Amino acid sequence: MTQTAKILHLVVLTAAAALYIATTTSVAAQAPRKCGPRAVFVDRLAQGYGETRQSVGIAVNNAMVEVFASAETGSWTILFTTPEGVTCLVASGQSFETVAEVLPARGSDA
Repeated sequence: MTQTAKILHLVVLTAAAALYIATTTSVAAQAPRKCGPRAVFVDRLAQGYGETRQSVGIAVNNAMVEVFASAETGSWTILFTTPEGVTCLVASGQSFETVAEVLPARGSDA
């Protein structure tokens, strides 16, 4: 994996962690969460959607954020697992693509 792809995956993981934290406010916390054992989610993503882990990172409070996706169907899912082992579905969607964009040069206004 190139340095640029690693940076882009890190950006996605950071955004997912921020989204998760933002949705734990009192208003959003009233909505039911899709949480459970990680193995159940991973199996369901593999068997039901053909998704495999594309990237992983550590977020706030040592939680693990993972991006799963299928190159065949374009479906993607972001999971958040707490240090206590509880996994929650953060987001999912379609049209996943792996990109390798070049960062602008340091000092550039781009």
